[in-house]
Amino acid sequence: MIDIGLSKMALIGAVALIVIGPEKLPRVARTVGTLLGKAQRYVSDVKAEVNRSMELDELKKMKDTVESAARDVQNSIQTSASEFEKDWAAATDTSNSDLNGSQAAVVPAYKHPGKNWRLKRGAVPQWYKARSGVRTKAQSGAARVARFRPRKFH
Repeated sequence: MIDIGLSKMALIGAVALIVIGPEKLPRVARTVGTLLGKAQRYVSDVKAEVNRSMELDELKKMKDTVESAARDVQNSIQTSASEFEKDWAAATDTSNSDLNGSQAAVVPAYKHPGKNWRLKRGAVPQWYKARSGVRTKAQSGAARVARFRPRKFH
């Protein structure tokens, strides 16, 4: 901020001591300190605001570049899609003219594959699981304890 050396500070202190007097110097020093603190806070607030506005400008520029790039990509996709549609139309027109309408293209009817995706098909047979004691159904811990609790015979 302000470049003041030690000798200049001593000179300012001596002048202040002579002008103000020793009894009012602490109060004046305290007031000057608070004013300097307020000035520093104000300067830091201004710097922060300037930095925020600069970042906002940078973000706006970045947003504009991204939007222009997105528009360019969209335009290129639209042009390639329209070219593909034209090529496709030209290709299908030539294939239809080759058939000459005498033999229509036969589209096979839909046939259901017969799979039931809900049905679980395991690789290990159920009889093997039953014999080896593999758990096939979920059971709570309390139910498992109750199932294997030794029974009293009377």
